[in-house]
Amino acid sequence: QVQLVESGGGLVQAGGSLRLSCAASVGTFSNYIMGWFRQAPGKDRDFVAFITWSATTTYYSNSVKGRFTISRDNAKNTVYLQMNSLRAEDTAVYYCAALGGRSASDRPSDYDYWGQGTQVTVSS
Repeated sequence: QVQLVESGGGLVQAGGSLRLSCAASVGTFSNYIMGWFRQAPGKDRDFVAFITWSATTTYYSNSVKGRFTISRDNAKNTVYLQMNSLRAEDTAVYYCAALGGRSASDRPSDYDYWGQGTQVTVSS
């Protein structure tokens, strides 16, 4: 059983920064590709970024590329999302997810485990 717990969300003004964390309770964290997704009210859950097992590869959606940075600390079983230059359109619930084995993916349906989400609200 894998449990993921996000933290770090909140209210921030446009142009500001937030750092999200996701702590994983899992046997071998480095066995999992980790992703961040977000869901705004009334919209589908969208891909934000993923990072592979040893952090050798990261990938971002076009909407956050250059502003957000995903990282992981396998010794702490934690994945991070540094969000800079935040915009009102970044407002959403942010979820971390774990994908075991297989290839990296930007599709929510490919991920095996999900956290409960953390709210990020950007005021304009």
